[in-house]
Amino acid sequence: MRISEDFYSIQGEGFSQGVPAYFIRLQGCNLMCGGVGGEKVKSGEATWWCDTEAVWKQGKRVSNEELVDRIQEAGQLEQVLDGVTHMVWTGGEPTLPLHVSAITGFVNYMRNTYDGNSMFNEIETNATVHVKPYFYQGIIQQVNSSPKLSNSGVPDNMRINPRALKQVADHYNGWFKFVVTHREDVFEIKRDFIRPYNLPQSQVILMPGVDNLKELPEKTKLVYELAKEFGYRATTRGQILAWDKTTGV
Repeated sequence: MRISEDFYSIQGEGFSQGVPAYFIRLQGCNLMCGGVGGEKVKSGEATWWCDTEAVWKQGKRVSNEELVDRIQEAGQLEQVLDGVTHMVWTGGEPTLPLHVSAITGFVNYMRNTYDGNSMFNEIETNATVHVKPYFYQGIIQQVNSSPKLSNSGVPDNMRINPRALKQVADHYNGWFKFVVTHREDVFEIKRDFIRPYNLPQSQVILMPGVDNLKELPEKTKLVYELAKEFGYRATTRGQILAWDKTTGV
């Protein structure tokens, strides 16, 4: 697989926030939120941009055996096999076909090598790629999707894929995490996602669109208040709160 970075940390966002996690960031993405280098933010077409762009554009080829060695060096192999430390596949976009094949190959390698293990695999996806049913049904235990709103600057026809959204909604542990920067974003979630595609409101999470510690309290308060008002879940960004970083922690 092509890995941009991998490291042991804590899941900072979403439904499993606070759970020990081994992150594998895979190289490449099919979207460019905020434009290259945040150019659409600077022009006013977007309110945020991808804070991991500089990382996921790079990558090195890593074998299954090498990745296991890295997990072991981090002192987490036993915890991963027991499902205590979650494997979190992120990007970039990990549902691209080559990544799906690589993740499937790794999980099957672990099942064959460590019989009876209880690995727990989370995937972080933009929900624009329809994957083979077996991948979500047999490989991934939790789907953390982050469909993009217009505040990402990505055109509608690139950021909304009904078939991919339905796959997440149908997953027994599927979640929709939306980046919110303004109150109006909540109405867009309802209009463009929940109503037309029958997404369960109980699976929707609001997350502040912020990448620095200075603005995090104010933006977290915004999503908390919106969650109270409209009945959604809300999450802050734990990696920024603890380390004021968006990658590598």
